[in-house]
Amino acid sequence: MKKISLLILVGCVLLGGMFVTAFAQDNTQTIVITVRTNATPPMENWRGNNFILAAEELNADLEAAGDPRRVEVKIVQDHMNWGDYKKEFVLSYGAGKSPDIWLSGHEDVATQAAAGRIIALDSLLKEFPKFNNVIDALWKSCTYKGSIWAVPQDTEARPLYWNKSLLKQLGWSDEKIAGLPDAIKSGEFTLYDMLATAKEAVDKGIVPDGNGFWTRPKNGGDFTAFYYDFGGQTIDPASGKLVFDKAAGLKYYQFFYDAAQKYGSMKCLGLGWSEAWHPTITGGKVLFWLGGTWQWAEWGTVYLKDKGGEDYEWKTFGFGLIPAADKGGKPVTLSHPLVYMISSQCKYPDLALALIAKVTDYGPNTRHALSSTHLGILKGQTNYIFYKKSRLLSDTLYMLDYTTFLPNNPYWGTYSTITYNALAAVVSGDLTPEKAVDFVVNELTNELGDKVIIR
Repeated sequence: MKKISLLILVGCVLLGGMFVTAFAQDNTQTIVITVRTNATPPMENWRGNNFILAAEELNADLEAAGDPRRVEVKIVQDHMNWGDYKKEFVLSYGAGKSPDIWLSGHEDVATQAAAGRIIALDSLLKEFPKFNNVIDALWKSCTYKGSIWAVPQDTEARPLYWNKSLLKQLGWSDEKIAGLPDAIKSGEFTLYDMLATAKEAVDKGIVPDGNGFWTRPKNGGDFTAFYYDFGGQTIDPASGKLVFDKAAGLKYYQFFYDAAQKYGSMKCLGLGWSEAWHPTITGGKVLFWLGGTWQWAEWGTVYLKDKGGEDYEWKTFGFGLIPAADKGGKPVTLSHPLVYMISSQCKYPDLALALIAKVTDYGPNTRHALSSTHLGILKGQTNYIFYKKSRLLSDTLYMLDYTTFLPNNPYWGTYSTITYNALAAVVSGDLTPEKAVDFVVNELTNELGDKVIIR
């Protein structure tokens, strides 16, 4: 485990070749703030390293305000399995040694808040106007039972991608291909228009049977975006309980049944990511597919390096929102923000949040966005001179205006597993859409009882 510890000493002066701290004889109090992050090096190192510069700025603020406190930032940052990483936080809290600032996925807010391991931030947030720059929709991902428990660190979108070369083989003009993102945005091009186009590509032999439209190959949040697209709801705001809407669920499962059974698509479930999923897509054998904005860099650097990398991607791939379910409807996407939470064992939450405020700014957040190909989290970030350096990030940030999130609920894992198992059975033909809804209702009721609302 890599540990980075930085003691910020403000007001140092050089006298006779020796460094003398300006506060050596005053009443300055050093406060250690521990920051724990999970990051893939080197792309995501700014998740933690931004706090090094933040501490320096905060100490300058404290000195100017006549506050005797100074911060020493201790960063613990490595690349762990997420399950082990989350378990580590729970165990460290149990031992009374949790980090002051903890980064994780927003879906952990509910579990940690319900257990009392993190604090609500509503009142403290008002002390830092900088948080008003966060894109409004992202605060929803940090909310549990009406309170805000976290601050967004980064986010992403899950666009619908397509292969422009294959669309040309179908007879699409350059103008029609270039206009597809706007046709999706306006609700003109729907989910079933996508399936019809996919079937045409299969019928004409442009792509193999089953390769018209692909999703991720295993369970994950991406599927929930389609449930939302059909009007589904996953959580009741008043009670915080999970929700399954049978009418929306039927449309949701009917769509995936149709995709697999009627439109010659969806032969992707169960594939290995690196063994088959990525190579087939980047090999030009899939027409439409759902992926993450972060995967753009992976495709260019790993799978398409010999073909020209990102230049090849811009020439060959297009992307837009997930089309609306009905004509004239609103398209969607889904985001999975990582967020900073403050432990209830933190003795100085005001200093912890002050540090988070420092990294929630255009410079620090853009450094992370450019390095990791995650979307920025701030209003107007596409106008920031350095954020503009990334065409992908600039061209996809608008998607956050259409984004949705997984629910913050401690039982989401059970809900997700049950609803995905039904989807996989629909795609394979083992269940009809009607039977899939019955299966989900029975399993959710048996597993969660009154913790879920069936509508």
